[in-house]
Amino acid sequence: MAASTHLSAGDIEELGEELDRLRAEVLASRGEDDARYIRRVIAAQRGLEAGGRLVMLASLLPPAWLAGTAMLTLAKILENMEIGHNVLHGQWDWMRDPQIHSTTWEWDSASPAAQWKYSHNYVHHTYTNVLGRDRDLGYSMLRVTPEQPWHPIYLAQPLYNLALAVVFEWGIALYDVEIEKAWRREKDLGETLNHLGSALMKVFRQGRKDYVVFPLLAGPAFLPVLLGNLTANISRNIWAHTIIFCGHFPGGTRTFTEEEIEGESRAEWYLRQLLGSANINGPAVLHLLSGNLSHQIEHHLFPDLPSNRYAQIAPQVRDLCERFGLPYTTGSLPRQTANVWRRILRLALPGATRPTAGETSSEPVTST
Repeated sequence: MAASTHLSAGDIEELGEELDRLRAEVLASRGEDDARYIRRVIAAQRGLEAGGRLVMLASLLPPAWLAGTAMLTLAKILENMEIGHNVLHGQWDWMRDPQIHSTTWEWDSASPAAQWKYSHNYVHHTYTNVLGRDRDLGYSMLRVTPEQPWHPIYLAQPLYNLALAVVFEWGIALYDVEIEKAWRREKDLGETLNHLGSALMKVFRQGRKDYVVFPLLAGPAFLPVLLGNLTANISRNIWAHTIIFCGHFPGGTRTFTEEEIEGESRAEWYLRQLLGSANINGPAVLHLLSGNLSHQIEHHLFPDLPSNRYAQIAPQVRDLCERFGLPYTTGSLPRQTANVWRRILRLALPGATRPTAGETSSEPVTST
């Protein structure tokens, strides 16, 4: 790990102990304030969704359509990012509330929760940024690191990445089925067909809800409501795509080989999360609407801690990076988005081997 070659084995273990201590402190201090937070967010999300759908019944009037669509968009973003993603990580299981639990929650997304939890919680968070192990590294369709062999199809990746942003929830649902593994005979065909059937059923239910049931309930406003629901889903998809890509693929993030993680200790796993993730600077509303994935570094270090605690522990994580001489990759949303797109454009071409000037976004940890 080039950015950490100055660290001895003892340094890395000490870093791991410090991070374990930080995690234990948060676990021990979880309580009513945290429970109140997630319940308030869920109540606000449900209020926005109900209000948006009611207002859209009058969407033959343009102001009502705009207001209803905006409310529904915010509701869908909150449900996916701050609620669904984090509940499915088990961040709120300690509350023992069967209504807010990783084993019972089914989110407003085309991906069945069970399939997403395996591909995301287990595969991605275990093998973060490891070539050949982390399927989220380019989502099996994008070249996001020079170590990935170039193919002429990557010339079109700026275009199909745009398309992926628009249909992100549907693309992830298909991606979670792992069809390419069945094609390579790495996964049982029967299991693949079973997963595909579950995904198609969820896709059907999502489509029926947003594009049939609610538009029909609107009667003469069928078409405006249909368009409003489509707009809300596309807006949510583009937002989720942007936040997730900014947390994983801007300049300053590192990728790893399978050889590098052989015999990896917990402390070394922590180090890989620090070097392979990136944050987004911004106000509290950005953190809320991003599901606190604007604190992607903290999330990858502690995926099961309540998301509202990431902002609290971020300064301590940054101080540890300074103490151990490690980069803390962060930047504004426009900056990180531009970084991601520069990387995608650059790596669409053959021969790209290193970041261009201005692409790296690892800020000195002492910066403000």
